[in-house]
Amino acid sequence: MRKFKKVLDGLTAVSSASSSSQPGNRENDIPESLQSEHFQLCKTVRHGFPYQPSAMAFDPVQKILSIGTQNGGLRLFGRPGVECYCQHDSGAAVIQLQFLINEGALVSALADDSIHLWNLRQKRPAILHSLKFNRERITFCHLPFQSKWLYVGTERGNIHIVNVESFTLSGYVIMWNKAIELSSKSHPGPVVHISDNPMDEGKLLIGFESGTVVLWDLKSKKADYRYNYDEAIHSVAWHHEGKQFICSHSDGTLTIWNVKSPAKPAQIITPHGKQPKDGKKPEPCKPILKVEYKTTRAGDPFMILSGGLSYDTIGRRPCLTVMHGKSTAVLEMDYPIVDFLTLCETPYPNDFQEPYAVVVLLEKDLVVIDLAQNGYPIFENPYPLSIHESPVTCCEYFSDCPVDIIPALYSVGARQKRQGYSKKEWPISGGNWGLGNQCYPEIIITGHADGSVKFWDASAIMLQVLYKLKTAKVFEKSRNKEDKPSTDIVDEDPFAIQILSWCPESRMLCVAGVSAHVIIYKFSKQEVTTEVVQLLEVRLQYELNDVDSPDVDQIPPLPTPGASSNPQPPAPQSHPSTSSSSSDGLRDNVPCLKVRSTPLKQSAGYQVELVIQLVWVSGEPPQQITSLAVNSSYGLVVFGNSNGLAIVDYLQKTVLLNLGTVELYGSNDPYQRQPRSPRKTRQPSGAGLCDINEGSTTSEDRCKSPTSGSTSPCNSEDDQKIPRFIEMVRNKSRNFSKMVVNDLAKMSRKLSLPTELKPDLDKRGKLLLRLSEKRFSVDLNKVKTCGEFPGTCSCLLLNIRDNSFSRSRSSSVTSIDKESREAITSLQFGETYTRKTDSATAPSLWVGTSLGTVVVIVLNLPPPGEQRLLQPVIVSPSGTLIRLKGAILRMSFLDSTGMLFAPPYESWREPNAPEDKDEKDKQRKRRPASVSPSSSQEICENQYAVICSEKQAKVIALPSQNCIYKHNITETSFVLRADIVQMSNSICLACFCANGHIMTLSLPSLRPLLDVNYLPLTDMRIARTFCFTNNGQALYLVSPTEIQRITYSQETCENLQEMLGELFTPVETPEAPNRGFFKGLFGGGAQSLDREELFGESVAGKASRSLAQHIPGPGGIEGMKGAASGVVGELARARIALDERGQKLGELEERTAAMMASADSFSKHAHDMMLKYKDKKWYQF
Repeated sequence: MRKFKKVLDGLTAVSSASSSSQPGNRENDIPESLQSEHFQLCKTVRHGFPYQPSAMAFDPVQKILSIGTQNGGLRLFGRPGVECYCQHDSGAAVIQLQFLINEGALVSALADDSIHLWNLRQKRPAILHSLKFNRERITFCHLPFQSKWLYVGTERGNIHIVNVESFTLSGYVIMWNKAIELSSKSHPGPVVHISDNPMDEGKLLIGFESGTVVLWDLKSKKADYRYNYDEAIHSVAWHHEGKQFICSHSDGTLTIWNVKSPAKPAQIITPHGKQPKDGKKPEPCKPILKVEYKTTRAGDPFMILSGGLSYDTIGRRPCLTVMHGKSTAVLEMDYPIVDFLTLCETPYPNDFQEPYAVVVLLEKDLVVIDLAQNGYPIFENPYPLSIHESPVTCCEYFSDCPVDIIPALYSVGARQKRQGYSKKEWPISGGNWGLGNQCYPEIIITGHADGSVKFWDASAIMLQVLYKLKTAKVFEKSRNKEDKPSTDIVDEDPFAIQILSWCPESRMLCVAGVSAHVIIYKFSKQEVTTEVVQLLEVRLQYELNDVDSPDVDQIPPLPTPGASSNPQPPAPQSHPSTSSSSSDGLRDNVPCLKVRSTPLKQSAGYQVELVIQLVWVSGEPPQQITSLAVNSSYGLVVFGNSNGLAIVDYLQKTVLLNLGTVELYGSNDPYQRQPRSPRKTRQPSGAGLCDINEGSTTSEDRCKSPTSGSTSPCNSEDDQKIPRFIEMVRNKSRNFSKMVVNDLAKMSRKLSLPTELKPDLDKRGKLLLRLSEKRFSVDLNKVKTCGEFPGTCSCLLLNIRDNSFSRSRSSSVTSIDKESREAITSLQFGETYTRKTDSATAPSLWVGTSLGTVVVIVLNLPPPGEQRLLQPVIVSPSGTLIRLKGAILRMSFLDSTGMLFAPPYESWREPNAPEDKDEKDKQRKRRPASVSPSSSQEICENQYAVICSEKQAKVIALPSQNCIYKHNITETSFVLRADIVQMSNSICLACFCANGHIMTLSLPSLRPLLDVNYLPLTDMRIARTFCFTNNGQALYLVSPTEIQRITYSQETCENLQEMLGELFTPVETPEAPNRGFFKGLFGGGAQSLDREELFGESVAGKASRSLAQHIPGPGGIEGMKGAASGVVGELARARIALDERGQKLGELEERTAAMMASADSFSKHAHDMMLKYKDKKWYQF
């Protein structure tokens, strides 16, 4: 009850989240077209490799492949682009799959001892019947071709028979004690194999785990032959003539048996065993888990097996062995083999099989081998199964991209393809594509743990890899384990991608990695060789050092919000050169990765433009980057972390701004903060005023802001001793502080978000931080004399509120509050009104922090063309400050009509083009922002800023900065992802909460339109990869290997049926093999069996009711399984009710048809019996 009450409380809190607007504002000026009925949530498609596969089956006529997983998932593959995902409700592992060949149906057996019949004749397959065994565990199933009777073997060694049409058990049971010899004193073990003789359907071959094989006569209900071998059996396969079969054993041997010679095997083969010369048994090998025996008309048969390697091959990769005649080929695989199937030309088991390919299901891959070509090449896999080639660390989704971007990426990606594939067409070619009406280009970008970035074409609910970029090529590779002095901030995967920022129009790409590095890429269709990779190193550190001698006397003042937005840069200061370690041996000014010094050959595609690295500061590693944005029109990239913000001009390769988060506020800081330690005298950095040239100031100064006031240099000997003593005391706590920083960094890596999902982690982090600060402050108090040091700067502290220095009352920071660490969580460029008094828009950068504050920075750009490359970009704070509850997640801007306008961008042009082109091509032009100009001279509300945090959303009118709408999204949870998206020629705010709710809000009024409890329990992977995009699309990584795409658009849900591909297509079953004249005359052909006569209820009787329980399936109702609120929920429920009613009518029709067919069958049998006994006398009966 307590758990249920918590759920109710959570739902109540979410549903009661309030939306409010400020009175007297323009509430009704902007019409909104989106309503609740435009929204509905449903899953569309799932891409990627089935996670933890466990079983596989193939329909040789329909040419469809099915794969079952350990969590009850079912994936069906046809031709490239035809895929389907289904799920068993129980979530139990799939242990076996069997197609009803060319019938459009599939039988699945699960580890919970249930079997299910799937209808594949609809676009979304559904379970028609289920049968749950109560007293016995299922171990093996066999469904003969063109039969409706399914053999089910159990752990007790018994075999039950199921009618797959009605899913009822037959009374005919093969008991283990009748199958084995009466003299046998031990149980034969579970059933591991069942198959009927290819030439005689009345003979059933049963393999028991202990090594016993029995040939059972179904008619006489007794065993014809029993074959015994000392080693356990793993699999059995028939020769197509039905005179021989082959068994694979646990000691790595194969035994070939003649059916009529049960005394001993006709042949024993150890494929990978060393044959001793003295005639003894070969050394035992690893078990052969599966063997298949396939014949050809023109040559030797194929024996294909998995496992069986010698025990002395330690470290050797898993292998598939193909034995053909005298040749044996051992094919190494990258992952362990789960199962394999041989694809043959005929579905009939009593004909020459003519194998042409082998499908090998590995733990993390699907490989298809061409048996018809020398060397057994593999087919090029057309499915998007390589998403997990390296673990996915981040994901972005772009809809409605420029039409030329996919062909451009495909053309450069085509050059990356491997050679040596089979030249034949992909053999899994069943099904038909859907008739999708979505024609807009969609691209998914995935970042991976090895530093690679993949671009995927996601148009029309398909997925195809376009291009792969390897960012690790920029860095030096460590040749041995000891050569890793600088990758201490991450335990492994130092190149892993953490954040992606991509501009589809300009094709600029910016990536941030876990080693606190940022790489900027430009797209080019031409190959280039970069002699020297451009590098910028940035010191971005919040930790304030204690004592340092000033190098200059005068320090320029911090620009106030009212100051000119175009200040001149100060003259560069001369500083001593920095070293890679401080005097006490601590690492300092060292990046985490080493950029390669040799020339870098860059093929067509994305080519590195600039590498930016954060460096160690005084023995502490840089904090990982939490936000990133790039703008091609401005030529700027900006990034931030828990220490501060940096703006880089990638055209001039300079740092424009490098400030701690606290310093962004200037005199407007709303928080009462205490620095961690007495602040040392600061050096000028020009931050907020101009660009910082590499080398013009030391790295030590890059993280400092100008302050007002003056200091005098320290010359006395005592002044020099005291700082040294303080440094010694400070070093005692540095190791502990470093441990704290590393601990916090590890916690932050678990979820690349400013707020941790687990509150206990957050509390632990804060506790450790407080402990560290407390110890540090006590050590300082030991050396503090009367509140200040003689002859020094009197332990000066910067009072940010009044922009002046003040004397510290106490150096203890045991009461440090959470505001001391304020991360940059959101960044947005735009042409906006930056101040209340502005009459025109200007380029700006909006910065959101983890404390819910938005700061606006003005960008003063030089004119385009040559001047842009020569004159500095001026950046200055505007003084604008906006507050929300919770960390800022997303910011966007609307024009006066309420439509979204994107930041300006520069259209792509070839960067490596010859220089003798028109002068116009050299001009860099900015696209003007789509802002409606004001018709009057007075300030009007020409723009709206939409800001969403973890807790609430606000719409701010610009330039007045009045909050006209506010909505509290959630009280008990927090938003993980928020995006402002376009949909149905309008826009909305889409949010995904940590409690699993997906919500949409109208803009600008923030009316709730959709609220669905989609994922009751979420995890870190989903939180890290969930993203919305335009046109009602979204996706997330549902497992380490699979991407799940969903839609929240009613229109897409309605059209989904047409867009999905069809798995089942009407195909004629091939003709049965010709028996030939002599075989037909002398009875040498295949013997048929009337199974209905043997297994039917009239002869075999009914099975025990307690043995298994029949469960009717849902019958293919396709509807939303979410409890939606509002009008859309009622519509969904009504639609489901209609579907259920229609389905029941359909079931009634099917039952009527079945009854009619049964009646016809009964009539036919009665007529046959009448004809049989028509002319006989009474004494002849």
